[in-house]
Amino acid sequence: MSKSITAVLLTLSLFGCSAKQNLDTPARGTITIAADESFKPLVDQLTSAYMGLYPDAHFNIVYKPEQEAIATMLRDSARLVFTARELTQQERAVLDQRKIEGKTERIATDGVALIVSKANGDSLISVSEVQGLFTGRITQWSQMAGSRQSGPVTLVFDNNNSSNLSYMLKRFNITDVSKLRIFTVKSNREVVEYVRTNPSAIGFIGVNWISDGDEPLSAELSKDLRVMGISEKLNPTSRQDYFQPFQKDLGLENYPFRRGVYIVSREAHPGLGGGLINYVSRDAGTLIIEKLGLWPAIPYNREVYLER
Repeated sequence: MSKSITAVLLTLSLFGCSAKQNLDTPARGTITIAADESFKPLVDQLTSAYMGLYPDAHFNIVYKPEQEAIATMLRDSARLVFTARELTQQERAVLDQRKIEGKTERIATDGVALIVSKANGDSLISVSEVQGLFTGRITQWSQMAGSRQSGPVTLVFDNNNSSNLSYMLKRFNITDVSKLRIFTVKSNREVVEYVRTNPSAIGFIGVNWISDGDEPLSAELSKDLRVMGISEKLNPTSRQDYFQPFQKDLGLENYPFRRGVYIVSREAHPGLGGGLINYVSRDAGTLIIEKLGLWPAIPYNREVYLER
């Protein structure tokens, strides 16, 4: 074998070893994660806990509206994306064209919470009335049964491309919002702040922003707000007909505006992304999901064995 061929083979061998050494593992490395901003409290706590277990693991988290977050993963600027839906056929085709198998894991059931200011005396609403707000049939508080609030209803969302808005539009098959009184801000937190000082507004946020009773942020954001109870009955007759978007009623499927939480991965080797997915979908991650008031896809096994 000539010296030149030997040198080329040695170079390729060293390059291959270097590439393998640079690959992240489930316990070490740095990757970028994209996430729908609606799930920021959830993603922050899950990744923080994982990095606490594995000090050599690091996540760069980019929070964006759902469509932008998914696009970030598809163009390989993020390894994983936390989202409120699975990929569409067109989005799946992008990975297929690049021969990337990918993986989708449903990790929890979340709810889109409807919130109003405490200055607004109304905290109950039916699905039919919410539908009326999105079809334009209802525009005033006085058009809703038993309402004590007056004036036009403003629907407040975190972003034009948010998963919260997408969910509500899809739920009621709405394609044209040009005539609706919809106001968008820049984050779920800004929705809360706007609603707190505007009694005529109804805000739509991810429930994990306000459902962790041990988290100071949840307590701060929940101050001076009411979380609306929703009824699927056309003519509700008692408080028992209404449900709020908290853990038990998410799990029992009583709350109407519930949705899945998914992790979509494009990881091509057993790396840090897979390690995080396994952590989130098993015992430790499940406990964090429960703590945040969501319903885990695989509930934590709480069986206790007593010695006799």
